[in-house]
Amino acid sequence: MAERADLRREAGQRTRGGLLTATLELLARKGPEGLSLREVTEKAGANVAAVSYHFGSLKALRDAAVETALERYLDAQLEALARLTPDSTLTELAVGFARPMMQALAAGGTELAIIRTVARIGIDPPAGWGRLTGKFEQTRTDALRVLTARLPGIDEQELIFRTRCIAGLLNWLALAPIGAELAAEPAERIEHRLVPILAGALAGQAAPV
Repeated sequence: MAERADLRREAGQRTRGGLLTATLELLARKGPEGLSLREVTEKAGANVAAVSYHFGSLKALRDAAVETALERYLDAQLEALARLTPDSTLTELAVGFARPMMQALAAGGTELAIIRTVARIGIDPPAGWGRLTGKFEQTRTDALRVLTARLPGIDEQELIFRTRCIAGLLNWLALAPIGAELAAEPAERIEHRLVPILAGALAGQAAPV
C-alpha cells in the first residue's frame, strides 16, 4: 500500500515537473500572451486535469514556472556571491552579482528568452513570489558584506539603493535592444563591457573602485 502511494507521488511529481518545464520552454518561444493550455499539456504529455490538480489554472502554472526560473537565477547569484569576502573588490562583487545574467546573454536562445520572461513578469510580480524574499535578502546581505568594507562611512540604505539600481539595470538589459546587441558578443567581451559600469554604480561618483 505504502509502495503504491510512493509510486503515485513520484508520478505526480514527474507530471508537475514536466508541466513546469514545458511552460518555461513555451514562454521562452511565445511569451506570456502566446501561452495556451493545449500546447502546454501536449508538450508535457499530460492532460488538462493535471494542470487543474497541480496548479489550479493556466495562469497559476505560468506564474509557478517563471518563479522556478527566478529561483534558479537567484540560486546561481547566491552561489557566486557566497564566494566573496570583505576583502573582495567592487569589481568582483559586480561580477558575482551579474554572473547569471552574463551567462544568459552569452548562451542566448532559450536561456536568454526565459530570463527575459522573468524580467518582464517581475515588473509586476505575482503574490506567490513572496516565498523568495529570503533569497533576495541574502543577496543583499552578501553584497553589503563587501560594500560596507570597501565603502566605509556610506549609509547602509544608500548601499542598498545602489544594489537595487544595478539589479534594475540587469533586468533592463534583459529586455532592451541593447541587451540583444550585447548578447551577440563573446562572453569575455560582455563581461569586459558590463562589469565596469556595474562596479562604477556601486562605487558612486566619488568613491574608488
